[in-house]
Amino acid sequence: MSRREEYEHRAEKLLSPIVEEQGFELVDVEYVKEAGNWYLRGYIDKPGGITVNDCEAVSRVFSDRLDEEDFIEDSYVMEISSPGLDRPLKKEKDFARSVGKAVEIRTYRPIEKQKEFCGVLTAYDSNSVTIETEGKEQIFEKKEIALIRLAVEF
Repeated sequence: MSRREEYEHRAEKLLSPIVEEQGFELVDVEYVKEAGNWYLRGYIDKPGGITVNDCEAVSRVFSDRLDEEDFIEDSYVMEISSPGLDRPLKKEKDFARSVGKAVEIRTYRPIEKQKEFCGVLTAYDSNSVTIETEGKEQIFEKKEIALIRLAVEF
């Protein structure tokens, strides 16, 4: 397990009970470096969406817990936010919740000269994702997918 994965795992273990106590869902935790700074981000959600006050309430408690545990060696910025409308699908529960919804898929390499696909998620398993586009079914191996997220329709 890499240092980044270890930090994400430990942060998720600390954050999960805090989020659940507030009646929210923990969608994801990531530890990433952007523009020279490390960020520890927790993404939370609830039916009807997350407010700034929701994020603040979770952030205050989580910040205190992180200070107590003090397991991250680097200096970092901690953020709690909504995953957004176009959230990436990462976990099994994300895929389950998204069956029947429009998704966008980006692949690492072109498939039939195309790297971006959009369709309705009809099925998934541990190795593949199936979408339907214009009445045609298309199956992608998960290892081919660089990004899969909910499509935002206006």
